[in-house]
Amino acid sequence: MTGLAVLFGALLLAGAVYDTAHMLAAGVRRAAREVAERRLVALRLHGRIDAATYRHRMAALARGHRTSPTRPERPERRT
Repeated sequence: MTGLAVLFGALLLAGAVYDTAHMLAAGVRRAAREVAERRLVALRLHGRIDAATYRHRMAALARGHRTSPTRPERPERRT
């Protein structure tokens, strides 16, 4: 009987730890999406990406992709 109570207590504790970790992870993912969105807005406002690229990347964020599937091309540096 004592073993059953210990098992039940362990399961209860494991459930509490799982729920806490799940809630914290959701907050981190939400914060990462907000940072990615702010970065895209800044790129658009400073003229570093065009409207079509902005719409494409924002749509990717809306679908849950935190990183852009394509990065803007940078001109090569010549030395």
